[in-house]
Amino acid sequence: MVFFQSIESVISIILMIALGYILKRQGWFDESFGKSISSLITKVALPASIFVSVLKNLTKDSLISLSGSLIYPVGGVIISYIIAYILVKVLKIRPGRRGIFMNAIANANTIFIGLPLNMALFGDKALPYFLVYYVTNTVSTWAFGVFLISNDDPTKVKGGPKAKLNWKKLLPPPLLGFIVALVFLLLSIPVPDFINNTLSYVGGIVTPLSLLYIGIVLYDAGLKSIKFDRDTVVALIGRFVIAPAAVILLITIGSNLFGADLAPLLRQTLIVQSATPMLAVLPILANEAHGDVKYATNLVTTSTILFVVVVPILMQIIQFI
Repeated sequence: MVFFQSIESVISIILMIALGYILKRQGWFDESFGKSISSLITKVALPASIFVSVLKNLTKDSLISLSGSLIYPVGGVIISYIIAYILVKVLKIRPGRRGIFMNAIANANTIFIGLPLNMALFGDKALPYFLVYYVTNTVSTWAFGVFLISNDDPTKVKGGPKAKLNWKKLLPPPLLGFIVALVFLLLSIPVPDFINNTLSYVGGIVTPLSLLYIGIVLYDAGLKSIKFDRDTVVALIGRFVIAPAAVILLITIGSNLFGADLAPLLRQTLIVQSATPMLAVLPILANEAHGDVKYATNLVTTSTILFVVVVPILMQIIQFI
């Protein structure tokens, strides 16, 4: 039953992505449209959605208990980085791909794939649980992941300047929306109905626009350019097998050894988010660091397509955890 339910949810997602792909192919969207959608989602709609959902689904008590669950995604990401680093050394992955490879395994596309997937599978009630993984993934990507790519620049002279921490990236609009919502929640600040309704309407466009955006990205990347070379296959195994396995392992240890039994919806959300496709910004980061842009694009494209097969299987597995 759960298997077929997850398949139906994924089919809905596929159809929305396909719509974006087809409309882009038909010339409905110009070259700037995808970028405009991306900005609208990340800078306006998603912060609004998060703000409303936090105040709707969280209380002060549940917030405290939820903060303790950060150890699972944080631990999972650390384990993924360690394994990715070992694989880089063992496989002797060339400069220009190393940082991309490690990011591909450790960091997920939580915004454009993870969020709509979570909403389709679990509904609005799971959004606070999604935020636990989103915060971890955001900090991991912009506090550490970007350094791996920047310092893997094959054109950089040894001993040259290292990448600097960009604080603006550490506090993107969605995370700021979460922080503002926490202030309102902790201080019990009332939100007028007309503001709450407006933010709800704006936040409601996140899921459909995110899926249309993925369709546009897939069209721009070109499905014919997909390649399954060694570095791509290993990275895909890392993203879809190693990363969720690390989270599952930590949750199992926490439950069996320490009696830290997580709520089923929280447990499922963390595992599903750990297996979402690779960062949509990988090609952009790779280009800025003179890395292998084609490799980064191929990873994003292949992982986005393959996730529709991975999710139903994963949903079946987590029923036994």
